[in-house]
Amino acid sequence: MNIAVTGMNAVDTPGPGVAVARCIKESPEWKGRVIGLAYDALEPGILDRNLVDSAYLLPYPKSGKNALIDKLRYIHEKERLDAIVPTLDSEMMNFISIRSDLETIKIKTFIPTENQFIKRAKDNLYKLSDAFGIKTPETDIITHIDQISKIKGKFPVVVKGIFYEARVAYSADEAMRYAQQIAYKWGYPILVQRYIEGEEFNAAAVGDGDGGMAGIVCMKKLVLTDKGKGWACVSIKNDLLIELTQKIVEVLKWRGALEVEAIYSKADDQFYLIEINPRFPSWIYLAKASGMNLPYMLLQMALGLQTDFKGKEYDTGVVFTNYTTNLITHLTKIQTLFTDGEIAYEKAV
Repeated sequence: MNIAVTGMNAVDTPGPGVAVARCIKESPEWKGRVIGLAYDALEPGILDRNLVDSAYLLPYPKSGKNALIDKLRYIHEKERLDAIVPTLDSEMMNFISIRSDLETIKIKTFIPTENQFIKRAKDNLYKLSDAFGIKTPETDIITHIDQISKIKGKFPVVVKGIFYEARVAYSADEAMRYAQQIAYKWGYPILVQRYIEGEEFNAAAVGDGDGGMAGIVCMKKLVLTDKGKGWACVSIKNDLLIELTQKIVEVLKWRGALEVEAIYSKADDQFYLIEINPRFPSWIYLAKASGMNLPYMLLQMALGLQTDFKGKEYDTGVVFTNYTTNLITHLTKIQTLFTDGEIAYEKAV
C-alpha cells in the first residue's frame, strides 16, 4: 500500500500532514509506505526519514489543476499510489477538480465535492447559518482595504484570511494593518468578524458523503499561539458541539475530513460557529491518541474497506501539546529536493 499525504510543513503554524502520516503509520493494521508531498524543500516533514519513505515537491496551488495532475501522474508512475490524503485548504479545490482524473489512474481520495467545499467557505458561512439556523458571528466581507472604515464602532473584531490566519483587532488602525498583512499573503477577500468572547472548542470528524458521520473527536483549547491556533488542547465530549457537527455533516452531506471551530458564549449560552475547515486539523494526532484514529478511518473509506464505525468511542482527558525538537538531515538531501524535486530514503539495515 502506497499512500501520499500533503501538508508536511511542521513549523510554528503546522500543517496537518505530519500528524496525519503519524496516525496512519501507527495504526496496528498498517503495512505500507507513506509518500510525503510538499511545496517547499525545507518543509520538515519530508526531511524525516522515519515518517516518510520518499518525498516529492508539488507545484504551488496557484499553478492550477493541470500542473498538479501532471506531477501526480509522474509520481504515480514511480510510486504506484493507492490513495492521496490532501490536508491543506489552499490545495483542496485543485484536488477536487482532478478527482475523476485520479480515479482514472486508480488513485483514491475521500474529499468533499465542489458544491460542499464552496458552501462551507468562510465568505459563505453566513448563508449556511441563515439557511439552517446555525449561529455565526456577523461578518463583513472586505474586497478592498478602504472598506475597513465601514466597521467603525464594532470593535473588537477578528480579521481573517480566506484560507489562513486570524487576528483580533481592537481599533480601525489595527484592523487595517492586519488586513494588509493577511491580504499580502493570501489575497482577498478578507473577512472581518465580530469578536465573540468565550471558550474555544473544536471538533474533527469524517463524513461518509451521505449525511452520516463515521467518527468525531472534540477538544477544548488550553494554550493559543499569537495567531489563535491551539498549541495545547484536551479531548472532551460536548453534546452541543457534537450535535452542531452532526447537523453540518447531515445538511452538507459532507464527504471526507472536516474541522468545526466554535466558540461557546456564556453570555448567550450557545455556540457560535466560527469556521468549517475542509480537512483534518494539525491537532488530529489527539484523535488517534484518544482512541479514534480518524485519518486511518478516512483512508479505509477511500479504499472502500471497513466503513461501519458505529458505536466507537474515544477517551476524554487526553492532553495534546506541540513541542519543538531538532530534526537532523544532510545538506545533500535538501539539495536533492531542490534540484530533482524528489527524494527516496533507504531503509535502515
